[in-house]
Amino acid sequence: MSINKDGIMVILSSPSGAGKTTLVKLLSKKQNFHVSISYTTRKPRANETQNKDYYFINNNEFEKLIQKDEFLEHAKVFNNFYGTSKTPVIETLKKGKNVIFDIDWQGTEQIKNKNLDYKLITFFVLPPSKEVLFNRLSSRDMKDKLIVEERMKEFNKDILHWKNYDFVVINDDLDDCFNKISNLIDSEIKKSKNDYDKNLIRDHINQLIS
Repeated sequence: MSINKDGIMVILSSPSGAGKTTLVKLLSKKQNFHVSISYTTRKPRANETQNKDYYFINNNEFEKLIQKDEFLEHAKVFNNFYGTSKTPVIETLKKGKNVIFDIDWQGTEQIKNKNLDYKLITFFVLPPSKEVLFNRLSSRDMKDKLIVEERMKEFNKDILHWKNYDFVVINDDLDDCFNKISNLIDSEIKKSKNDYDKNLIRDHINQLIS
């Protein structure tokens, strides 16, 4: 999945718990995407590894990186900071490798506004229902269980940003959602037709926020 000499950028965003991180890992494994590893000031979850899932740093270290203009994008999410380092992303793209980002709508807007000379495709991932989202959030480690309600409250705000993305996909079945994203990426690269149904997405969003 590379075009010409340079790689492409693909962004996956979603409300917390919709499954974007799992989809990013699948795309990395099956489609040979290079995952952009973010810096964050939050504590690692039980299943997360330093320098693999995130670069876990403290607030002072994060602030120093901001001052040095090291970030391609950065944002505050649920009282923690997240950011993407510019240099490794640009170097990877120049080598013709595709880069995939697991970032929120704030970071997506920052990258879009930079107008980089690389093709960018953006996806917003939705859960099949609020009930499924609540169950996914509740199944995480104990720290997350304490803030499930907070994240559910943010859901209605986050979902409003769907219109700013190229595509919105519903993560009801992981394999189906992965295939949908892969096919849409291919159609964008090849500039071919796809079966993307924006009206279906709009109806689903209306159900989620009703």
